[in-house]
Amino acid sequence: MTNDSKSAFIAIIGRPNVGKSTLLNQLVGHKVAIVSDKPQTTRNRIMGVKTIGETQFVFLDTPGAHRPQTRLGDFMVKSISEAVSGVDAAVYVTQTGSKINQEDLNLLEQCRQQKLPVVLAINKTDTLKDKSVLLSMIAEWTDIYCFEAVVPISALMGDGIKELADEISKFAFKGPHFFPDDMVSDQPEQTIAAELVREKILCALREEVPHGVAVVVESIKERTSGDKIILDIEANIFCERESHKGILIGKQGAMLRRIGEAARIEMESLFDAKVNLQCWIKVKEDWRNRQGLLNGFGYK
Repeated sequence: MTNDSKSAFIAIIGRPNVGKSTLLNQLVGHKVAIVSDKPQTTRNRIMGVKTIGETQFVFLDTPGAHRPQTRLGDFMVKSISEAVSGVDAAVYVTQTGSKINQEDLNLLEQCRQQKLPVVLAINKTDTLKDKSVLLSMIAEWTDIYCFEAVVPISALMGDGIKELADEISKFAFKGPHFFPDDMVSDQPEQTIAAELVREKILCALREEVPHGVAVVVESIKERTSGDKIILDIEANIFCERESHKGILIGKQGAMLRRIGEAARIEMESLFDAKVNLQCWIKVKEDWRNRQGLLNGFGYK
């Protein structure tokens, strides 16, 4: 620590599928959260760390604010409230064309009660043909909350990220860095591997199946072959119905191979090692409403 050291804890909040995880990855400069075009991709609060010079930013990506219909949903909504109550500021993410709804109002009310400074990030501006739409959006949002700043961004393209980071830096306070300067996330390898498998399921499947899937990595064992490091990873994929199991496996195992291959390739890049990934499909009916299973799957 030096006399100039600063830190800032920033929650990234908003409704589902507005690009919060993509924004986290952009701000950190590494992939620390899985992304897909499905709502509620993020289930746990995910931490990303970015140290720039003397300032360390700790970002908390949160699940999308929604009306929970399962115990898993209750867990996800609770994690948002916990994140809002323990940070220095928040980035509220919405997207172009999105109308303000009750979930927005409820979440902003939590911020108001916590007296939390909030920066509004209007995402997906790269999809706008008529940029004047932004002006009406800004007017609508600033009418319901006193934001510290409003920044149009494209998390996918990287537009506006520097301007957003400049606004966030205003909330850094003098003090020690809480994590090593080269750290980018607090997630262990087993969690990262499990999330990557789940991401590939989300990308490969539609409708209800991917939302009813949990992935648990049972073991990661390291061995060497010549001068190469090999990781043997065993993962269980849990679904809620026998019919879902058949969809996940696919004809002659084609879907499971596709999912496993895509996950393995990305794991090898992230872990800088050869990966031997073995996946098994298991059925746990209605696991999203069974607290014991939720605890075992890491949703405590």
